[in-house]
Amino acid sequence: MQSQIIKRFQTWLEEDGRATSTVSSYVNDVKKFCEYLIEKEVDLEVPISRFYFTSYMKHLESEGVKISTCNKKINSLKVYNDWLFKNRIVDNIFISIKKYKVKIANGSEAEVSILNDQQVEQFLFYLEKETQRNKLIGYLLLYTGIRVSELVFIKLTDVDQLTSHLTVRGKGGKIREIPLRKDVLVVMKQYLKFERSQSKFAESSYLLLSQRAEKMHRDAVRRWLEETGSHLGFHIHPHMLRHTFCTRLIRNGAEISTVSKLAGHAGINMTVKYYINTSKEEKQNAVELL
Repeated sequence: MQSQIIKRFQTWLEEDGRATSTVSSYVNDVKKFCEYLIEKEVDLEVPISRFYFTSYMKHLESEGVKISTCNKKINSLKVYNDWLFKNRIVDNIFISIKKYKVKIANGSEAEVSILNDQQVEQFLFYLEKETQRNKLIGYLLLYTGIRVSELVFIKLTDVDQLTSHLTVRGKGGKIREIPLRKDVLVVMKQYLKFERSQSKFAESSYLLLSQRAEKMHRDAVRRWLEETGSHLGFHIHPHMLRHTFCTRLIRNGAEISTVSKLAGHAGINMTVKYYINTSKEEKQNAVELL
């Protein structure tokens, strides 16, 4: 019965459009979990329970499994648990990403530079004084997590205001859709209606225009962010805003697989490596509490 359930789970992942590497990772993690339960001679009529899950995580910890690997397995089992519940195979959701990732976070993973909440607020207030175009650039980088190379190649036809979605062409020509917040759409509409419409390159197919060309150059975006950071008193670069986007999503309980899709990562392993961690500042604050 257990193998049949896993097979159904795999089929659902594939039909849901998950990347082949992601499907393989999820299924392998679930199989390893089931192997552990078999070793413990438990009743496999119950695929997962809170006790089974916490016991497995303690087992992994005792075996010295890397933190990043544990986090990946937590995410896989969370998706599995959600699917089991949705299909009424279990009667509850036992795993919370937000709850369990805090317990296992340590300093062994790769760390990324992000803006803290105060810096995000300062940045947003600064954007209120900026041109409509620059304000839109700031909003898009902070609230969609796109790369600067993706930002400058956004075309007018990539924005669907009716469904509030942005189509992004990422690395390797891969296409992904990112939902747009209402405030991002408001800023975009203002830019399109006023500042952009008055440009001599208004007929350009690209969303963001420069004063000298029909498309912005990514170096111009980087320079503007450097100048902004200099004014605010802290460093800002495009990828820092991307890191901030991903980190804030995970802190607010978003599934790693969802963050991976929104960021356009090749697989969840990259997302786990860089974003399931605590910042240096958070670690310092935690130690100060002792």
